[in-house]
Amino acid sequence: MSRSAMSGTQGMSVTSASSGMTRVDPVVFKAACPDCRAHFELSANALRLAIGATPKTTFYSFTCPECEAAVRKPAGERIVELLTGGGVRSLRLHSTV
Repeated sequence: MSRSAMSGTQGMSVTSASSGMTRVDPVVFKAACPDCRAHFELSANALRLAIGATPKTTFYSFTCPECEAAVRKPAGERIVELLTGGGVRSLRLHSTV
């Protein structure tokens, strides 16, 4: 990197560089288990989103923290938007046609 490109950053501390940033609380999602009927909150890391070719093949999944059941629920457009916007990792499923 040339000296001129670096000159604007010399003398800047981490504190001054991050002074304009605001703290954001982690996103949590409310969920329920159909097996044990427990209600709880899950972090984005606890959820997985599978995006299929049709609404019938698009779903999200998680493990119930109470009974450890594997839970799979359908995900419409709005749910997909909320989950992806909240940082949930997604997997795009390919058609086998």
